[in-house]
Amino acid sequence: MIPSLRTLPSVDRLVADPRLADTSHPLVVAAARVVLERARVAIRDARDPGDLVEATLAELEAAARPSLRRVLNASGVLIHTNLGRAPLAQAALDRVVEVGGNYSNLEYDLDAGARGSRQAHLAVLLREIIGGEASLVVNNNAAAVMLALAALAEGREVLVSRGELIEIGDGFRIPDVLARSGARLVEVGTTNRTRAADYERAIGPNTAIILRVHQANFRVVGFTEQPALGELAAIAKKAGLPLVDDLGSGALTAIGDESTAADSLSAGTDLVCFSGDKLLGGPQAGILVGRADLIERLRRHPLQRALRADKLTLAALEGTLALALDPARARAEIPVLRMLDEPIASVRARAERLAGLVGGEVEETVARAGGGALPLAELPSFACAIEESLFDPLRLGEPPVVGIVRDGRLLLDVRALTDGEVDEVAAAVVAAQMDCRDR
Repeated sequence: MIPSLRTLPSVDRLVADPRLADTSHPLVVAAARVVLERARVAIRDARDPGDLVEATLAELEAAARPSLRRVLNASGVLIHTNLGRAPLAQAALDRVVEVGGNYSNLEYDLDAGARGSRQAHLAVLLREIIGGEASLVVNNNAAAVMLALAALAEGREVLVSRGELIEIGDGFRIPDVLARSGARLVEVGTTNRTRAADYERAIGPNTAIILRVHQANFRVVGFTEQPALGELAAIAKKAGLPLVDDLGSGALTAIGDESTAADSLSAGTDLVCFSGDKLLGGPQAGILVGRADLIERLRRHPLQRALRADKLTLAALEGTLALALDPARARAEIPVLRMLDEPIASVRARAERLAGLVGGEVEETVARAGGGALPLAELPSFACAIEESLFDPLRLGEPPVVGIVRDGRLLLDVRALTDGEVDEVAAAVVAAQMDCRDR
């Protein structure tokens, strides 16, 4: 029988229950108010609100659970922006723990016994891996582009091909970034065809820089033309202008058709910027490398302090870059690179093991790099297919498991799962199956 609103207890009476005695009074009161409000809604909808004390205990448990949680990624997208992009290598995590759990020489020069620069810690590594005279690290690549434009082109013109006026996610567009930096956009060429001569004609007395932008998340194919980076560099040099290359994904070694920062500098780029948490496999960061005089102008700009990276980011990036010194070790220990390289036979074996543990079916599928990287690349993969009805229970479970619903089934793609995580996913699926049967 559904109780009436009049029979609901007061907050004081509900929190006086002995089962709630061991919890801090303010927390219990807050949880009780939430539960009673839900109970009123349930009664008005002719539903039984259930045991209010148990509901209060559940609310307390939910409130104590961290909001930012570990997720098991069975979506088949390796650099999943919604799921935190690249997972860190153990070497990077070790550096975060060491630096974050102690005081550090973040801005203290131990040799000189005086104030130092946080930018100095990665300068040698970046120069050795990528080249360039100097470097700067900020909190993400959008910030890197914004800072470069603000420091080098505020109040002046920036030349950008129409085919590169991209949207970089969540509605952020290159023209908007340009406008906020104080620079003025000059569109060059057409969406599908931009020639070197188009840049030469667009250069005027108020031109500050030439900007090349990586085509994140898409490629223009068919009747297309873009000048080679070396051609742009020659045009910029002849006009006495800096060439800035926004690479986006930031591969340190050749991966598919992604340009590397080292290749960009070798082609004559004056300043290159890219992300830390995509194909590099590190933390969220925006990395700028290039001419020392340009980096110094960025470092001295007032916006730099607002955009600079913190000690945890720098520590994780240092750990990641240290691995990148040895490409073979990087591909073995940086999770994203390991996932991209993994032989399909190993992926299939993992899917078969998961299917055997949960009674699912192995299905051939396609994984993606994600994060705007390698948009045309299809990575052969395998998934365990189970009932579509398990999508919500798995997503809401602990740990959450995120798969993809396709053709009436839930696919758990295993390319982004480790061997150990397969066991966790299997346990979560079995628990969800049992819970659904009990209902």
